Amino acid sequence: MSKSVLIAAPGSQREVATLFVAFELSKATWLLGLYSPELGNTVSRHRVDGGDLGGALERIAAAKRRLAKAGRPVRVVSVYEAGYDGFWLHRALTAAGVENRVVDAASIPVDRRARRAKTDRLDLELLIRMLLALERGETRICRVVRVPTPAEEDAKRQHRERGVLISERTAHSNRITGVLMALGIRGVNPRRRDFADHLETLATATGEALPPQTKKALAREHERLSLLDRQIKEIEVAQAAAIKAAAANESEPTDAGRAGVVPEGSAAQAAALIRLNGIGQTGAVTLSREVFYRRFDNRREVASYFGLTPSPFQSGNTHVDQGISKAGNPRARTLAIELAWLWLRHQPQSALTRWFLERVGSATGRIRRIRIVALARKLMIALWRYVTTGQIPEGAGIKPA
Repeated sequence: MSKSVLIAAPGSQREVATLFVAFELSKATWLLGLYSPELGNTVSRHRVDGGDLGGALERIAAAKRRLAKAGRPVRVVSVYEAGYDGFWLHRALTAAGVENRVVDAASIPVDRRARRAKTDRLDLELLIRMLLALERGETRICRVVRVPTPAEEDAKRQHRERGVLISERTAHSNRITGVLMALGIRGVNPRRRDFADHLETLATATGEALPPQTKKALAREHERLSLLDRQIKEIEVAQAAAIKAAAANESEPTDAGRAGVVPEGSAAQAAALIRLNGIGQTGAVTLSREVFYRRFDNRREVASYFGLTPSPFQSGNTHVDQGISKAGNPRARTLAIELAWLWLRHQPQSALTRWFLERVGSATGRIRRIRIVALARKLMIALWRYVTTGQIPEGAGIKPA
């Protein structure tokens, strides 16, 4: 155990003693910082093996016993940065009676000098200072992460796995195409079912048969490609079954053009989204499980989560528009832009499409790309209102039942 420098602390409460705990996490070791005004103006540091939750709780319990000697109940609050350990530690600490916060590491303010000293000890002190500020009510000192429930976290695995499999499938297809192109063979679809048999009929650009080792390598590559196709299909079938089951219980829209409030649950939200023209199964599932399972208080929070909010730079006479912040969920932001383009094609009568065309007109290129980002922001806000209140976007077309 070691001691660090003094840290300014808020006045201690008379009724409850508070123990502040910070975790500096790594794979090999965890560094704990313990601080309380009743124990002095220093931060005590303790090192335990990485993942040793029992050892960390023992250090916390020992500090609690020291505080409890004053005859007051002890409250424990802790903080750590979101990272490799995920959220299991948060749930374990909460179950142990610790009020834990997980903070976004990118939102932590740091010294902006050219060469900033960075050590685990300094990072630990910074986390303690942030925790003290949060306890004082300074909510803008950093961004506290909303921890999903185990069910919400598990629901994301399916569509994220599909994205990984599709990337791998593309890589396998490109490798097969590249090997064939190197032999002067063009126009072969690597995903055709009879690809292995088709290899026997192929000849190089000089009329020679495929080299034997190249043929075997292409056959093995196609086997891996076929496996990925089957796994992607299994995921898509499971998604479709969940959406179909949820759609059976979904209420129909009224004559006033408003549907009933969408039931809670990602499958129900996906079933509601997929009824809109221009939104398919993949987009509906991703939006429901990545974005709309969360609670947003207003449209600004929705746009901020997508990273589609403006980031102006204004200082004195300098006024520069730096574009969108891109500080939100990159997976959701990419999908939002894709859905905005699809919305223009499949929802030509909607108010959002008319808004876009009135401002873009016949312009092409950069102007359209800038405006499509604005359309994506408006579209995501409209879809958020749709899944939370049932308000269908103005002029939007609905797929037949």
